[in-house]
Amino acid sequence: MGRPLRVTLGGYAYHVLNRGNGRMRLFHKQADYEAFGRILAEALQHVPGMRLCAYCLMPNHWHLLLWPRRDGELSDFGHWLALTHTQRWRARYHNVGLGHLYQGRFKSFLVEADSHYLTVCRYVERNALRAGLVGRAEDWQWGSLWRRQERTQTMPELLHDGPVVLPANWTSVVNRPQTEAELTALRRSVQRGQPFGNEEWVQRMAERLGLQSTLRPRGRPRKAPARKAPAREGDSSKKGS
Repeated sequence: MGRPLRVTLGGYAYHVLNRGNGRMRLFHKQADYEAFGRILAEALQHVPGMRLCAYCLMPNHWHLLLWPRRDGELSDFGHWLALTHTQRWRARYHNVGLGHLYQGRFKSFLVEADSHYLTVCRYVERNALRAGLVGRAEDWQWGSLWRRQERTQTMPELLHDGPVVLPANWTSVVNRPQTEAELTALRRSVQRGQPFGNEEWVQRMAERLGLQSTLRPRGRPRKAPARKAPAREGDSSKKGS
């Protein structure tokens, strides 16, 4: 089965992520994280209709929660971001022509603008905590939860309010563990490119956008067991013949 279609409709929220090729490190030191932050700010200027609602930069991958205004902005933004980061990363580490930096094109999936949006936002912002890199999610300097609490006039503004208002106790909510059911559903969306929302919304969006393949189980359907042919009269293999 081929990879699912890239959905780039405006007006919907998307969870977007990419990993280093072979899980190689993208960020080795503080300067690497800072450089990507500057590229992220430039990408938002390159695609002025794009809204960044949450993010988390991890040593070998990153997560973004994006909300484009117009059709096609998601692809434009994601392509420019990865290409520019790759070019500058190679120039910094002098390894031009030594293989791919990223494992492939970025992954993305639609997110319903209700409690499912909050689930994804929480998943993104607690990524470093879940990986054991910090004791509390807001302590990870390379994530949007830290930025929400440390906003200063000297920091370029990256974050935009999303389609769902965050609760007043959002930091406490992010620090609470997510259920195994939530994590399983999110990981399925990441792996399959499946829309993330309530069942009716997922089915409707899949049919509208030609994403039905993301809802089907992976692999070939099992073959039905072969039916044995009835024994013929006088068959010598039968007992007592």
